[in-house]
Amino acid sequence: YSLLKPYLVLAERLGGFDAQINPGAPEEVIVEYAGDVAKYEVAPITIAALKGLMSPALGETVNFVNAPLIAKERGIKVVEIKTSAHEDFASLISLRVKKNVGQSLIAGALFGRGEGRVVRIDHFSLEAPLEGCMLVLRNKDKPGVIGAIGAFLGSKGINIAGMQLGREKPGGKAISLLHIDQQVSESDLEEMLSIPNIISAHQVI
Repeated sequence: YSLLKPYLVLAERLGGFDAQINPGAPEEVIVEYAGDVAKYEVAPITIAALKGLMSPALGETVNFVNAPLIAKERGIKVVEIKTSAHEDFASLISLRVKKNVGQSLIAGALFGRGEGRVVRIDHFSLEAPLEGCMLVLRNKDKPGVIGAIGAFLGSKGINIAGMQLGREKPGGKAISLLHIDQQVSESDLEEMLSIPNIISAHQVI
């Protein structure tokens, strides 16, 4: 169990991360394991991912024991895929979630002493710790966007502890992941959408 624990934590956080930034009811969950993690019995890790994915909606009613049953009752198809290696990471867990409103991809890896980080959101590559309070903003890659985000949060008295960015191409779509020292309100999230070139804004806690 001690060997699996970092992967269990990573998978649960990836599931929770996806659920909070990609609204919709899951219909199929594909968990892909690449590299060292694929050598283990991955069923408990998949259960952790399911628990994380369903917890934002169901709260404490979902746990490691009943998560597979709840997924089955809700008609969620669960698929596990193992691949032997990954060129960029020693171990990589990818979560592809097909929902009634589209499909998403979240991937995470372990760094250092087992610290889990998200390394991919859909087709955007970035590297950010999966801890604390985060804002995930999808935006157009235009000058002034980052400054406007900082100014907005500053006006609300919210400090930015860290920021990671990813983009598809210059001037295309981009993603901004911010670690913040305190949560933003629902009204502030809605207000952020009025910032020019912001497409969507979600909070992960």
